[in-house]
Amino acid sequence: MRNFKGTTVGSEKFYPVSRPSLSSLEEEYVVDAVRSGWVSSLGAYVDRFEEEFSKFCNVEHGVAVSNGTAALHVSLRAIGVGPGDEVIVPDLSFIATANAVCMAGATPVFCDVEAETLCMDPNGVDQLITSRTKAIIPVHLYGHPAPMSQIMDIARKNNLLVIEDAAEAHGARIGDDPVGSFGDCAVFSFYGNKNLTTGEGGIIVSNDKNLIEKCRLLRDHSMSANRRYWHEELGYNYRMTNVQAAIGCAQMARADLLTSKRKDIFLRYNTQLAPLPELTLNRQSSWATSAVWLTCVEVAGLEETKRDELIQHLRQHGIDTRPYFYPMSRMPYLPDADTPVAHEISQSGLNLPTYVDLTDAETELISAQFIESCRALKLVG
Repeated sequence: MRNFKGTTVGSEKFYPVSRPSLSSLEEEYVVDAVRSGWVSSLGAYVDRFEEEFSKFCNVEHGVAVSNGTAALHVSLRAIGVGPGDEVIVPDLSFIATANAVCMAGATPVFCDVEAETLCMDPNGVDQLITSRTKAIIPVHLYGHPAPMSQIMDIARKNNLLVIEDAAEAHGARIGDDPVGSFGDCAVFSFYGNKNLTTGEGGIIVSNDKNLIEKCRLLRDHSMSANRRYWHEELGYNYRMTNVQAAIGCAQMARADLLTSKRKDIFLRYNTQLAPLPELTLNRQSSWATSAVWLTCVEVAGLEETKRDELIQHLRQHGIDTRPYFYPMSRMPYLPDADTPVAHEISQSGLNLPTYVDLTDAETELISAQFIESCRALKLVG
């Protein structure tokens, strides 16, 4: 039985994988939006959120949309991706990355990932480029930045466009530069389990004003700005509401706290799980700062069946976890791919509860139970 609050289920406390951090400030802004009468896609909070989040990413422009998948879809349409085109994506990602490519009428081409970052391996990109390749979508998986310098070099050399899928990486950095500032554009998700949330929502950010204006047109049924109810091309109802944006503005005011707390949680897990050398937690590359969307744990040699047993064992003890994403190429409706790293790592990893108000005592309890469950199932020595 799921308990959102993480309080008690039966006689035991239950810890979900994630839950949002909502304060009195979010409540204040939402009430203000409701009282203003602007509860749909027009209102002061939408403009404010677009401006504040763009600055957060150190880019000039942003257009808020209804969710992260919509942000990907609109971005692909805006850069001209369509039927007959190919888009290179990492095989290890949430399915939305590939689905958006299919929604645009194009074909996803799957690249393997680096074992070190879990992100797109730039060494595998060149051999996947064909005359039909139009774009590359690197994903900053679980909050760790993809190697954008190498990917951008490949893209520029081959005249390809780059959309950063930063849905899980609010506040991550490469050197001093935030993710979202490297590609031709970038997309973020604000689903309830993300580092920053609007409940549901997404955004496209870019320094390319023309691209952003194209995205803005597409998100609103492609309705002409000069001729009401005139539509010259196919568009979509992908707008963010003013109420959602109000939550987002409150989250932006608390962004430093919300991002730093997740890093603190990871550091606690990293220390508490140190007794088991068979475990590998989130990578922390020297050139990058991870946003630590979720705390990741890989168990050496773990296969899918045993991983699922571990997940069930932990759940029986009040701890919710999630498996790593499946390689997208395993899905029956998508193209197959030879991506051995993605296929191996996806079986061995899972995500631990990671949310702002987890206490030291609670992460210690979760870590102790994780170690006990691994030993009970003979997954470690």
